[in-house]
Amino acid sequence: MKIQVINRSHHALPAYETALSAGMDLRASIDAPITLKPLERRLVPTGLYISLPAGFEAQIRPRSGLALKRGITLLNTPGTIDADYRGEIGVIMINLSQEDFTIEDGDRIAQMVVSRHERVEWQPVSQLDETERGAGGFGHTGKK
Repeated sequence: MKIQVINRSHHALPAYETALSAGMDLRASIDAPITLKPLERRLVPTGLYISLPAGFEAQIRPRSGLALKRGITLLNTPGTIDADYRGEIGVIMINLSQEDFTIEDGDRIAQMVVSRHERVEWQPVSQLDETERGAGGFGHTGKK
């Protein structure tokens, strides 16, 4: 699939790190380092603008290494970039650790997965079909 992109950062375009990777790393595009204090959140620019085809979205997800090793994750996860959005891709980061975390220009801050999606047409009914699970949720499965 080809996706139109404007790259206003001075970093390479996102790329798949391995042949079977689902996501591409996004990099911070900032003029000066950003330090996130514990529990602080910031919108971090990437310098990227994209035009997705109809029926597709881009999901912005945390990087597992940052989450595990540093306590850094993303709010609004996964963030969705709709096919009609033309603004800059921004990443809403939060520091869940007890230590300051500094983001430098070019740091890999998130990953992006492009995914197909369907449009829903609601069909109002008075009753839903029965399943073994029924209305059980929030940890219901797996309990005996």
